Amino acid sequence: MRAIFVQMKCQMGHAYRVAQLAVDTIEELSEIYSTSGQYDLLGKFYLDDAQDTGLFVTERVQTLPGVADTYTLITFNAFASAKG
Repeated sequence: MRAIFVQMKCQMGHAYRVAQLAVDTIEELSEIYSTSGQYDLLGKFYLDDAQDTGLFVTERVQTLPGVADTYTLITFNAFASAKG
């Protein structure tokens, strides 16, 4: 599994609706946050290693009603504290 982050710009007044719809319909979604700035939402998704990132974003995220634009960040490594 690998994590990707997708920033979503929503149509005016639709951010909370988009967030709830993503939670309800996209099983790969781990977390979604409302944000300030150029984008309204930030979603963290876990994809199988063989899953096509571009296809996932264009077919599952960009097609959510109310999503106007996306920006995808692909991750390489996760780092965590060694404290147990």
